[in-house]
Amino acid sequence: MNIQEIIAKKRDKQELTKEEINFFIKEYTNNNIADYQASALIMAIYLNGMSKEETVNLTLAMANSGDILDLSELGIVVDKHSTGGVGDKVTLILAPIIASLGVPVAKMSGRGLGYTGGTIDKLESIPGYKVNISEEEFIKNVKKIGISLIGQTMNLAPADKKIYALRDATSTTESIPLIASSIMSKKIAAGANKIVLDVTYGSGAFMKTKERAKELADEMIEIGRLAGRETVAVITPMEEPLGKNVGNTLEVIEAIEALKGKMAEDVKNIVLELGSNMLKLAGRGNNLEENKCKMMENILNGKALEKFKELVVNQGGDVGYIEDTNKFEKAKYILPVVLEKKTEQDSRITEVKNIDSAEEEANINKRIGIVKELKAEEIGKLSVFLGGGRIKKEDKIDQAVGITFNKKIGDVVEEGDIVAYIHANNEEKARVAVEKLKKIYVLN
Repeated sequence: MNIQEIIAKKRDKQELTKEEINFFIKEYTNNNIADYQASALIMAIYLNGMSKEETVNLTLAMANSGDILDLSELGIVVDKHSTGGVGDKVTLILAPIIASLGVPVAKMSGRGLGYTGGTIDKLESIPGYKVNISEEEFIKNVKKIGISLIGQTMNLAPADKKIYALRDATSTTESIPLIASSIMSKKIAAGANKIVLDVTYGSGAFMKTKERAKELADEMIEIGRLAGRETVAVITPMEEPLGKNVGNTLEVIEAIEALKGKMAEDVKNIVLELGSNMLKLAGRGNNLEENKCKMMENILNGKALEKFKELVVNQGGDVGYIEDTNKFEKAKYILPVVLEKKTEQDSRITEVKNIDSAEEEANINKRIGIVKELKAEEIGKLSVFLGGGRIKKEDKIDQAVGITFNKKIGDVVEEGDIVAYIHANNEEKARVAVEKLKKIYVLN
């Protein structure tokens, strides 16, 4: 058995055996297969897909490529994972809320992948926060304060860590077998008993349609069942960025504000939906609406924010940044984005009938339009262009850059309105980004 034969077999749309998959994962993890050979096989999988049996075998091989944590001493541990999105800071908000309600949160998260952000990149924007800790410290932290959020840096699913970075750099992200096996191998290795999945769809997600998202959800639920992990999936739209900010530091600040009770409605809906299911799986209440009320109570009484501060302090972070977000380093250039009135929109506005007052007429004439589209994928790519994501796996992320949105889908835009701000550390890129964002906004 050799890697060339395995690549050729998948290239020719044949099904790989369990032994062939195990060989690839073992030898690639041990650096006996080169990145370019692994990339070729990953591309063949991306193009030709995998059967359910192949996907399960790939997942289990990656999970078993390193240690598998035993968290049984912690009781019921419920993990949450998102399939990716733009502006997705849900874990930063949700994890401390759940932990503040007495449910242990032991979560291993990933870095940014393609145009989507990563929880670990966001956490690293908090000065001093350690994402790389030992398994013993990870479990000790959960025992001590009920929560630990770490990166995939221990010997947990090391094969996935390597493949994950390759997928990011080779444009092979939007593949159901590769996404399902990546997520579920980490979940199995990280030792959670129960798993809640946020499966996104739309322009800012890897699954572009709800049907594809359901297909991915079903695949992961089946993997969970076979691995003895009770798994539920919530399917959520990602047609526009989630919340008001895209960019690592900007999203951390938004998460802190959310834990103070200032939460964008779209973020709030997803946080409560996922969290209520997590509480249900943990045996803390079968009524989802009542579970949502418990979560809101711990936001309003400050317990969720205090739990986040505990997490930061316990993993070496400077809590002063959480207490005063003005301490975070800001981008050098913060430029407003203002949309201009289009000629065809002018003519549409002059045709409006039945105007009741001069004031109403003036307001209508000031209106440029209503935001119809704000494609999350293009926003994610724009963030990468500014330095907020990776093009090559070794790229260093600029934590301060990103985009703040004042206007999203459904909002009215009038002349002179600042619809967004570009945060950049390169003046030329900032100005290019302003023009790009103007084209991303679609009004009707």
